[in-house]
Formats: sequence, C-alpha cells, structure tokens
Amino acid sequence: MESAPTPLSNPHRVDPTLVLLTVEEAARRLSIGRTTCFALIRTGELESIPVGGLRRVPADAIPEFVTRRRLSHRTAAVQAA
Repeated sequence: MESAPTPLSNPHRVDPTLVLLTVEEAARRLSIGRTTCFALIRTGELESIPVGGLRRVPADAIPEFVTRRRLSHRTAAVQAA
C-alpha cells in the first residue's frame, strides 16, 4: 500500500497554507522562470515584501497579478478590434 506524498517527497507540491512565498515558489506557481519573476518584482508588476534580508511574495499577490494581466490583455484586445 502506497503512502500519501508529503511536502518533502514532492517539492513541487503547492502548500495552500503558505502566506509568503519565495521568489522560486511564486515563479513555479506562475509557470515562469526565476529571472522573469524577479523582473516582474523589480517593475512592481508583482508585489513583494522584504523579510529581513529576504524577498517574499504574498500568496494572494499571485491571483491579483493574473487578474490584472487578464484585464489588461482583454482591454488591449478590445482596443485593437
């Protein structure tokens, strides 16, 4: 009988209890690279906060970013039509 996977046995598993994500975790959730994620943070498109000497992305910033991108894409498509 197989045991259920644990967060340690599957490092790509999303932990819904996390409030702050590392840049790598945020990038993984967005299916983008780490460098692209840092670029989005640098331009202010993706919210992040400093925690000591670390940079963290609030978990709720991910769906907010996606919503803003979807709206801007829709607006651009309507204006182009």
